[in-house]
Amino acid sequence: MFGSSLAIGSDILDIGSSKFDRRNDERAIGSGAMMPPSLTLGDPGQFEIPNVADPAHFCRNNFASACGNSDQGQSVKFAKGTTTLAFKFDGGIIVSVDSRSTMGAYIASGTVKKVIEINPFLLGTMAGGAADCSFWERNLGMQCRMYELRNKKRITVAAASKLLANTMSSYRGYGLSMGTMITGWDETGPQLYYVDDDGTRLHGRYFSVGSGSTYAYGVLDTYYRPDLTVEEAIDLGKRAIYHACHRDAMSGSINNLYHVTKDGWVKIHAIDVNDMHYEFLEEKQNAMSS
Repeated sequence: MFGSSLAIGSDILDIGSSKFDRRNDERAIGSGAMMPPSLTLGDPGQFEIPNVADPAHFCRNNFASACGNSDQGQSVKFAKGTTTLAFKFDGGIIVSVDSRSTMGAYIASGTVKKVIEINPFLLGTMAGGAADCSFWERNLGMQCRMYELRNKKRITVAAASKLLANTMSSYRGYGLSMGTMITGWDETGPQLYYVDDDGTRLHGRYFSVGSGSTYAYGVLDTYYRPDLTVEEAIDLGKRAIYHACHRDAMSGSINNLYHVTKDGWVKIHAIDVNDMHYEFLEEKQNAMSS
């Protein structure tokens, strides 16, 4: 059995910092060999590991992100829920998401920002594990900025999505949980890609990701047209998220909607879906009475 003072440092986040240099200096011994630093449970900036004989085996069997009933015997079930969607039309791209974060029946937060603003012309969405999506899309933002500095031009949406897909492919099988959309405007016009945790990368006109995506797809399949006006497109993105939140208990709270044009993205609104419910209910009642 391992002792009670085990932790794994977040070295990858410290590389290049003075903290990393000091830690390396502390590891050096007379012959120049390296020795592990002292590990302290609960030390800030470090990850604790289970106090069991085989931590990796324990994590695989109790904390895996699984689909269907394959996590039935786990101590913690990663039952996630969200609704995100994006679609291209003649006036640009609409990105519409909810803001609820859940773990099974527990609502952890109602104000999660599920649209990652990678740069002024590029957006990413979050579905799956919040930490995985947030970290790797911020990492993508860094890679995109490095590309701009090296090549003196803005990265294309296709290239940005490929960078993320390559990263996901290199971590395939490590338990990441991500279903993202990378969208924006480049010299080829509006572009939209879907990228997930096994490295799948798809190009399309519209996508919806998350537990409420089937309901959102129902609305999109019925009312989507490439020649929508900007007002119609905004209303479609708003209604699709509302109906998904109304039917899917794991989605809800605030609808955040963005419009991407050749001049960059603009946040259109952040509306409580409860307010949308009464707005659409009144609209339905008026339509039935007329």
